[in-house]
Amino acid sequence: MKLSLKLRHLLIVITLMSAACVAQEPAQPIFKDGEAQIVDAFSNANKWIRHDLWVETDFDTDGDSTPDRMHVSVTRPEQTETEGLKLPVVYVSSPYFAGVAGDVPGIMWNVEHELGEIGPERVHPEVKRRGQRPIISNSHIKKWVPRGYIVVHSSSPGTGLSDGAPTIGGKNESMAPKFVIDWLCGRAKGYTERNGGDEVKAYWSTGKVGMTGTSYNGTIPLAAATTGVEGLEAIIPIAPNTSYYHYYRSNGLVRSPGGYLGEDIDVLYDFVHSGDEAKRPYNNKTVRDTEMKNDMDRETGDYNDFWAGRDYLNQMDNMKAALLMSHGFNDWNVMPEHSYRIYNAAREKGLPAMIYYHQFGHGGPPPMSMMNKWFTKYLHGVDNGVENEENKAYIVREYDDMDKPTAYRDYPNPKAEPVTLFLNDGGNTSGSLSTKQNRKLSRETLVDDVSFSGEDLATAEKSTHRLLYLTNVLKEDLHISGIPKVSITIASSKPAANLSVWLVALPWEEGKAVRITDNVITRGWADPKNYKSLRDEEALIPGQFYTIDFELQPDDQIIKAGQQIGFMIFSSDKEYTLHPKPGTVLTLDLNKTSLTLPIVGGKETYKKVTD
Repeated sequence: MKLSLKLRHLLIVITLMSAACVAQEPAQPIFKDGEAQIVDAFSNANKWIRHDLWVETDFDTDGDSTPDRMHVSVTRPEQTETEGLKLPVVYVSSPYFAGVAGDVPGIMWNVEHELGEIGPERVHPEVKRRGQRPIISNSHIKKWVPRGYIVVHSSSPGTGLSDGAPTIGGKNESMAPKFVIDWLCGRAKGYTERNGGDEVKAYWSTGKVGMTGTSYNGTIPLAAATTGVEGLEAIIPIAPNTSYYHYYRSNGLVRSPGGYLGEDIDVLYDFVHSGDEAKRPYNNKTVRDTEMKNDMDRETGDYNDFWAGRDYLNQMDNMKAALLMSHGFNDWNVMPEHSYRIYNAAREKGLPAMIYYHQFGHGGPPPMSMMNKWFTKYLHGVDNGVENEENKAYIVREYDDMDKPTAYRDYPNPKAEPVTLFLNDGGNTSGSLSTKQNRKLSRETLVDDVSFSGEDLATAEKSTHRLLYLTNVLKEDLHISGIPKVSITIASSKPAANLSVWLVALPWEEGKAVRITDNVITRGWADPKNYKSLRDEEALIPGQFYTIDFELQPDDQIIKAGQQIGFMIFSSDKEYTLHPKPGTVLTLDLNKTSLTLPIVGGKETYKKVTD
């Protein structure tokens, strides 16, 4: 059937009008399987709008009698300007964006001295600031902007083009991101220039903000969340430092983070202080050379108000943001306790909380799918059910890829039960561990000598510098999940001593194929002088016995059949503690010393695989 010319013309007009309507339909985020999808209209980087500004705070930490302003950069899809589209924000803040001090000889504290001493003054390097306006960083932009988010970066106080002073965990480092979020929600003022009066508003923001980042950049989301700021809906901290005491001290002991022997909080201050050169002398005098010098206390390593104020666990009362934590069980820089202590507290508060642990070292985000669902739920408001998932813990098993974690009901594994193991004679070679206590044991000694590394001591068939106690050879795999605990009763020949514990899997594996999960299961350190309290210590009376109870670092590991678990006690740890002169003798009371392991299946399983 032939159509009339008039009818054909009408159909052509309708088709063209439909096409025009389709072409003019505003771009919107797209969701599938509970995740934000990449949208073509948001993916052309050449059309992204990039600009920077300064957000004004209500504090002055650089002594210039004006409120500090934080430097902020914004990257957003063009549709937020051309079509009036409003989108949620993924926000990353950091002290690192403008560069850091180099590896200058003498920047670290000298650790070659006796306990209770502080060592010679160290070198204070200057940071040469880098970076240009308007972009602070490209971090996260390619990941989130195409999925329908605006990405915001800011330099933390006293770094880059932000005013203020770095305080390394001080109050201003929590309040600075709060003000940025307040600006994103229309409650604070932003300006086009650092000292100008022309305001800029975040008219493109929905007022829903999520924060993420790794290491120090992962600490800042938690710091912001503890302020209870409205609009911060979810945070994904990756390997965050949640307590500067736990980073630079351990149970009263001065202890360096792994790989950075001699680092302390004032070293980190120098490392990141990339702000206005004219303000640095005031900041150095006020923060580093007064507050830190007076209160960081390298002499005793005790906990005090200075450290308590830099422990975010103490500041969680106001926290409302949903929490997805990420950490590595073999992160000996920012150790795995940092994330667990916050996750546990958030869980107890009833906040939406989930934890992802992997078996590698520092850093390592959750799989993109997990992060995507988290932000999709809490920033876009898509009901994807992520908060109702039965499994709250995702753990990458020893031989699996980072993006293929195993789901568990929670962490620690709810099926894990504490199993206490007692010691038997023979620690200078290898004593044994047993679930039955033998109360007819002698005392055993070790002599401190920091020239021997932990690996040296663990692999030695015989040594006077450590005590080693082993399980029987495992007949089947054994799953440890949780926080091992030790109770150690010792006497020292001197008024002060380091106390170090390694939990190892033997035989020690060597060669290029050795994975980070091999050999060292977990570690812990303590100052025997703090056996009563972290805030107060007392000199040890030589020859008198003291009982020190403390936790090792959290772990979730499957120890393979054919291995033995070794409980190694020694004094100075070459990689982590101060290095006093050799010769301190520690005497261990075997009758009053024990190791408690969190074992999936409990005592029955342990006996099954070791008897």
